[in-house]
Amino acid sequence: MSTTARRRPADHGWFTSSRSNNGNQCVEVRFDGDIVQIRDSKFRRNPMNIGSEEPIITVDAEVWTAFLHCLLSSRRHPELVAHVAVDGSATLRHEDVLLRFTAGEWEAFVAGVRDDEFVCA
Repeated sequence: MSTTARRRPADHGWFTSSRSNNGNQCVEVRFDGDIVQIRDSKFRRNPMNIGSEEPIITVDAEVWTAFLHCLLSSRRHPELVAHVAVDGSATLRHEDVLLRFTAGEWEAFVAGVRDDEFVCA
C-alpha cells in the first residue's frame, strides 16, 4: 500500500500535519504497508515515560480510510472512535488503546485530514 500523502514522512516514517508547525505536541501518523499507526508525540517528551511502553493505535488501511471519511462528515467510526470535548480536546480510541490530544493538536490534525495529508492509497 502506498501513500498519496502530500507530506513526506521523515526517515523514521512518522509525520504530522503541516498545520502542526513541527511542534512537539502532535498527532503523529505512520504508514507501514497495509497498516496505519497513530501516536501522541507528547509521550516521548515526558521523562516519566522513559522505559514505559508507548501507546500506539494500529489499524489497517481500510479502517483508517473509513475513519477519515467519518471524521470529515462528523460521523462516528465504529472501530476507531474519536470523541471531541466541548473545549476542543479529543480522545482517540481503538480497542484498549486511548490517546489524548489537546484542542490545538486535534485542530491541526483535522486540518491536515481536510488537506488530504493523511490519505493512503
